[in-house]
Amino acid sequence: MLDDIFARNKAWSKKRLRKNVDYFECLSVSQNPDYLWIGCSDSRVPANVITGLEPGDIFVHCNVANLIHPTDLNMLSVVEFAVQQLRVKHIIICGHHGCGGVRAAVSGKRLGSIDHWLQPIREVADAHFADHGRGDWENLDLDRLCESSVVEQVRRLARTPILQDAWDSGVEIAIHGWVYGLKDGLLSDLNCTRTGRLNRMVKPAAGTE
Repeated sequence: MLDDIFARNKAWSKKRLRKNVDYFECLSVSQNPDYLWIGCSDSRVPANVITGLEPGDIFVHCNVANLIHPTDLNMLSVVEFAVQQLRVKHIIICGHHGCGGVRAAVSGKRLGSIDHWLQPIREVADAHFADHGRGDWENLDLDRLCESSVVEQVRRLARTPILQDAWDSGVEIAIHGWVYGLKDGLLSDLNCTRTGRLNRMVKPAAGTE
């Protein structure tokens, strides 16, 4: 299996070089992405693939259920580097329907240390889906919970000192909340974009609500 990966890598490299002999030379000099993607670790949701972007176009951070924890130094370091050094213009927090992390969060089962990680999802469930008991969730309800969680993570990231300071300094950067459909391969905008110090939400365009 590992040999197959190396073989696929060689084939991919040769294909790139056939199209542009300077491809890797140019890519090795620097990266200048406009986007930071904070997504789920799920192997079915690769950022570059589903967005149709090339290597170097999108800076990526993934964790289980695409959560924003204020004590997650890994995530915060990625965001700080993307905002202060790469000067990205857009941060996209993207969840996906059929997320195992969302399902696990409200399953009512003890799963170990992941239980602590998934607590923000349970808080969203308690706040917006109080009529559901633990383990009493249909797939459609889980997808709605996933979307609500993404909206909450956008709010959480907007409140971090990294983004607050950037906006105070006049940096133009927006945080977006998206969801990906595993069944159709399409991205959807949840219309919860944040653009400034007061955490104001951008109103969706007419006809998109």
